[in-house]
Amino acid sequence: MRLVIQRCKDASVSYEDTVNSISKGLVVLLGMTHGDTIEDINYLVRKLVNLRIFEDDSEKMNYSIKDINGSILLVSQFTLYANTKDGNRPSFTDAMGYEESEKLYELFIDELSKSDIDYKTGKFGADMKVSLVNDGPVTIIIDSKDK
Repeated sequence: MRLVIQRCKDASVSYEDTVNSISKGLVVLLGMTHGDTIEDINYLVRKLVNLRIFEDDSEKMNYSIKDINGSILLVSQFTLYANTKDGNRPSFTDAMGYEESEKLYELFIDELSKSDIDYKTGKFGADMKVSLVNDGPVTIIIDSKDK
């Protein structure tokens, strides 16, 4: 399971007739691969809500999303497991299948909801438009297989 985390000043995701937006916080792109489990979810949610990438008064990255009372915008993105090794057209065979990854996405949301962090989501499998003002910019990638 892989997260791409971007610190933002504000962000939104739109799909169909819905727009979900946050102010200061994190845009989190979530990709799943074969073999991912609830253990990967638990590890990544714990890392995500405790990751200290917000600046304190000394301009050091010492604060987490919890410390600043920020929000998370969570968006599923199977393309995080694109394989570009052969040719110029990416292969997505490393991405988990639709039904199984949808279940894990919902479990990720359930686990995130236990953290008391304000969050918004996109819609799994939908054509979404994501907009953000990247703060820093700060972008972090966390893969649960690297723990």
